Amino acid sequence: MQEAPTINWSDFTKIEMRVGTITHAEVFREAHKPAYKLTIDFGECGFYKSSAQITKQYSLEDLPGKQVIAVLNFPPKQIANFFSECLVLGTVGEENAITLLNPDKPVPNGLRVG
Repeated sequence: MQEAPTINWSDFTKIEMRVGTITHAEVFREAHKPAYKLTIDFGECGFYKSSAQITKQYSLEDLPGKQVIAVLNFPPKQIANFFSECLVLGTVGEENAITLLNPDKPVPNGLRVG
């Protein structure tokens, strides 16, 4: 495993990680790798869209109502004909199976992770 460079507290505080709830999920047919298009409610921060390669661990029915943690301050990234506005966080397991990061208890949408 390659070591990441050391960051300081100031670097960490630049990352806008927040909790949101998935309100809608659909298959992203145009993506090169299997993925879903997600709409996520981040409370006062608004609604963001994201492309997520989480099809190995989650079905469409699993996702609406699920809380996730995402980075909100990356620039939008175009994936096929879709602009992903946030990066949903998860662990990367065997064969790139993603397990979503989420709070272990329900919390208000938009809370900052720190």
